[in-house]
Amino acid sequence: MFNPIRKGALALFAASLSLAPMTAFANKANDTVIAAFQAKLPSLDRYHAPGREGFLLGLLMYDALIYRDPNTFQLKPLLATAWKQIDEKTWEFDLRPGVKFHNGDPMTAEDVAYSLMYSADPNNRVFNRMTGGWIDHVDIINPLKIRVVGKQPTPLAIEYLIQLPIVPKAYREKVGIQAFAEHPIGTGPYKFVKQSGNDIVFERNDDYFEGGGKSKPAIKTLIYRAIPDVNTQVAELISGGIDWAYYIPSDQAEKLKHLPMVNVINAETFRIGFMTLDAAGETDPNSPLKNVKVRQAIAHAIDRAALSKTLVGGASKPVSSACTPSQFACTQDVTQYDYDVAKAKELMKEAGFANGFDIDIYGYRSRPVAEAIIGYLNAIGIRANLHWLQYSAVIQARRDHKTPIVIDDYGSAGVNDVGGILPFFFADSPDDQSHDPLVTKDVKEAGSISDQDKRKALYTEALKRIADQAYWVPMFSMPVNYVMSKSIDVPVPADENVEFWRAKWK
Repeated sequence: MFNPIRKGALALFAASLSLAPMTAFANKANDTVIAAFQAKLPSLDRYHAPGREGFLLGLLMYDALIYRDPNTFQLKPLLATAWKQIDEKTWEFDLRPGVKFHNGDPMTAEDVAYSLMYSADPNNRVFNRMTGGWIDHVDIINPLKIRVVGKQPTPLAIEYLIQLPIVPKAYREKVGIQAFAEHPIGTGPYKFVKQSGNDIVFERNDDYFEGGGKSKPAIKTLIYRAIPDVNTQVAELISGGIDWAYYIPSDQAEKLKHLPMVNVINAETFRIGFMTLDAAGETDPNSPLKNVKVRQAIAHAIDRAALSKTLVGGASKPVSSACTPSQFACTQDVTQYDYDVAKAKELMKEAGFANGFDIDIYGYRSRPVAEAIIGYLNAIGIRANLHWLQYSAVIQARRDHKTPIVIDDYGSAGVNDVGGILPFFFADSPDDQSHDPLVTKDVKEAGSISDQDKRKALYTEALKRIADQAYWVPMFSMPVNYVMSKSIDVPVPADENVEFWRAKWK
C-alpha cells in the first residue's frame, strides 16, 4: 500500500546523500562516537561556557562536589563523599581522597575553595552568576574538609553546588583564564585532547575514580561537532557522518522514525520557550516596548497552541507563566493572553502605534518558530528584523543591551524549583530586561529564606506581576527529539543532562 510518510522519509534519505559525505554508519571500529550540537562553544572553561552545551561540557570534563541522578534526581557523592548542613547558612563537605586532575595533579581543598570563590566573585562574570553568587566564603578545615558559608540562607544551595565544577587552582592561575579555556583540565570522565575547526575531541579518563555518581566511560573517544544547520545534522545522521544529535525539529524527526539506521526518542524536559522583551528600554530609551500595552499586544498576537502543536510537537503544551509548570511554586494562575489579533491591534492603537513600528528580534534555536513569530508580529504592524546568531552571541548581545526582543528558551539546569529560572532572568541579573523593583524584591527574598510556604507566596506574587506587565511572552514547553545511530545506546535523561560516559555500543 502506498504510504506518503514512508515515501517522504525515503525522499529525505535520498536527498541527504547529496548533502553529506558517505562514511561508516557508526564509529564502533575505532571506538569513537560523534555527537552534533548547534552551538559552537566559545570557551571550554565551564564557568564561561554558556547554555546547555556548556552544562554538558561540565559533566564530561569536570566534576562538582555532588552528583544528581538525571532520572531519579537522587543526590549522590562525587568529589565530596559526605555533606551536612551546619546551620542555616553553612554546609560542610568531606572531600574524596586520591582524586587527580587530568594532568596528574592531586585535587585538594585549595582547589575546591578556589573554584567556588571564583564563581562567587561578580568581577569574574561567570555565565550563570546565580549558582555561585550566594557564597560568602569557603573555610578550609583540613586537607579533606571544607565549609561553604552563604551570605544568607539559600534553599537551593545544593542545587547550585551541583553546577559548580572544581578546577585546578595552580594550573589555571599559571596559564591564565584564556589559555585554560583553550586547554582545560578537570577531573571528569573525559579529558580534553584537542580542538580543530568545529570539532572538540575528548578521550576517556582511564584514571577516573570509582565510588562516585559517575563512572569511567565505556567508549574511548567522544567528538563534539558543532553543526549549526539542522538540515546538515539530519543528513549526517542518515549518512553515518555523526552518531547522535538532539533538538531535531518535529517534522524531520517524524520522517526519521521511518528510516532503518536511526532511533528517534521524544523526551519531556524542564525547558520552556518564551520571548524576552526590553521593558526597561535598555536598548533604546524611546523603545515602544516600554509601553505595557505594546507588550500585552505582542502577547495576544502569538498563537502559542499552534506553535506548540505544529512546530514543537511531541508532548509540547502552551505555557502561561515564566517557569516550567512542574517546578515548585510555578503557578499558572496568572493573567492569560489568548490569541486575539483584534485585541492586539486595539492595544497597539491605544498605545499610539496604530501603524506599528520596526524592531530588531534575535533568535538562535528554531528558525521555523522564529519565522512564525515574525509573521504573527507583522499581523499587528510590528515589522521585525531577524538577527540569527549562535546562542552565546545572542545572550551576550542581551547583556550588552542590544536586544529589544529575544526568542529564547531555558531548561533551569534541571532544577525543579522556580528558583532555578527566575533569578537568572529577573532580580537585576545580567539578563533582566524589566528591573521591576517589586519582582526583584520578591525573587531575592524567596531565594534567601527556607520557609517553603513563604517562598511559594513570594514567587507567586512575582510571577503574577511578570504576567500582568507582560515582561515576558511565555510560549510552550519543549520536549526534545533525540536521534542516534542504531549502533549506539546513549541514555536519554529526564533533565537534558546527557551522560555520554554511559553510552555503549550495541
